[in-house]
Amino acid sequence: MMNFTARARPLATLLCVLALLASMVSLAIGTSLAKHLFAVVGAEGTTVLRVGFAAIILLALYRPWTKPLDRGRGVLIAVYGTTLGFMNFLFYCALRTIPLGLAVAIEFIGPLAVALLASRRAQDFVWIGFAVLGLALLMPISGPTSKLDPVGIAFALGAGVCWALYIVTGQRVGKANGGQAVALGMVVAALVVAPFGAINASVALDDKRLLLQSVGVAILSSALPYSLEMVALRDLPRQTFGVLLSLEPVICALAGLAFLDEHLTVQQWTAIACVITASAGSMASLARATKSNSPNVTLAP
Repeated sequence: MMNFTARARPLATLLCVLALLASMVSLAIGTSLAKHLFAVVGAEGTTVLRVGFAAIILLALYRPWTKPLDRGRGVLIAVYGTTLGFMNFLFYCALRTIPLGLAVAIEFIGPLAVALLASRRAQDFVWIGFAVLGLALLMPISGPTSKLDPVGIAFALGAGVCWALYIVTGQRVGKANGGQAVALGMVVAALVVAPFGAINASVALDDKRLLLQSVGVAILSSALPYSLEMVALRDLPRQTFGVLLSLEPVICALAGLAFLDEHLTVQQWTAIACVITASAGSMASLARATKSNSPNVTLAP
């Protein structure tokens, strides 16, 4: 029995990594699609459409009312959903004036801080160091990026704080009935963002093309990636989850190039190389730690 469990753990870890990678690809494509809606319904209206339709889809998929929900877990889901709502709202506001790849890079300060604070293995700091270097190259310090809108940067930083809280609360609510948590959390998120853009979002309800596009954004940007992330959060150590997310700026920068014609500079490609190194090193470190049954990487039950 012990040997079977030991063999099953690396497979479970691999599935969680794949789920997280699929989540990031889906999110990048969905966000690129969402940015095209800004000209019609604004960033606020796009947020409401994304989160609102995602809540409907997740409710139909997981039917959270069929499972018991105690008061303590309900409060935790409410906090998780509130964090989710503000994370989406602030990030879309940042995208109004900042390219997708750079906005994600700035936002990533949040999960990177979670990874750094949670780390207990010396080698993890090496990979975090590569991630920090990559982010530093993407930050608006010099060159063309120094002219980034400061309000947009503030929105991205705020989204980063919410992202860090999302990782912490998401891991706690995902340990049991993750589908219920993500569905109810998205409902809370929809209620949180509704006052900011419900009027603008109503425009899409009278246009079949916009309505279809909004549903696509909801699926690709929220329903699918958050469900996949809930799987990853359940079994991946928090610091590993955070460091692996260093791929997010890479994937989003490539999506911005492909779908939004946002071209990358040599400096940004160098940053991409740094975050790829950080992610690859983190996965290798996780594999070695899992084989040695390190207490730091004990999977959640």
